[in-house]
Amino acid sequence: MSPRSASVNEELRRRSKERLLQAAVELVGERGYDATTLGDIADRAGSARGLVSYYFPGKRQLVQSAVHRLMHRTLEEALEREPRTAEGRERLARAIDAILGLARDRPVLMRQHMAGLLQAEVGFVPCPEQRRLAELLRDTVARHGSRDVERDYPMLRAQLMGAVFAALVPGVPMPVPELRAELFERYRLDWKLGVPPDAEAPGGTTCDPDLSRFFATGVSDRPGRTDETGRTVRTDPTDRTAQSK
Repeated sequence: MSPRSASVNEELRRRSKERLLQAAVELVGERGYDATTLGDIADRAGSARGLVSYYFPGKRQLVQSAVHRLMHRTLEEALEREPRTAEGRERLARAIDAILGLARDRPVLMRQHMAGLLQAEVGFVPCPEQRRLAELLRDTVARHGSRDVERDYPMLRAQLMGAVFAALVPGVPMPVPELRAELFERYRLDWKLGVPPDAEAPGGTTCDPDLSRFFATGVSDRPGRTDETGRTVRTDPTDRTAQSK
């Protein structure tokens, strides 16, 4: 058997990393951060456990990257949905609704993410996923008419983080509609822009349990395919019979 080419190996590594990101988001959302181990994530992803440390220095960094991926792809989807628009006020409204929607629909995951950002030993970890999220928010600020994006982008980021935190504080959460109203007033946005709380979400659902569209694992992820270690990878993470021993 001829050895795999460098391009094939690179593609396998990319898909393996994508599966780890998706598995991290799913498991932390289901169980919480402390109840999720790196071994659990590797098993859900169908990857060798040693690959987790190859891609990420630790669980907190993996989860941060995974949540930032979910955030930037959710934001991207909201900004580019039909009818597509370049109008700055509508795009900012969509951005606010997208981030607040994550706090509303995925509270366990987002609460764990916010808690991780406040941990001194790890804190905020820049990564490609976070940089893409920042690019989208910077562009939104610019389209909204900012004359100083370098000043206004950090303020928008802080406002959104503060609103997510306020929505998720155990025992005293603020209602998302009230937080939305405050942000819309600050940025002088009409309530009808974006996706108002009493409007039907695009696609007819507010929380799609299938996150696979945000993680490009490739169409050839089917039983019998092997990863870069030569292990058989299953498509269904609950189907352990397809995983090689």
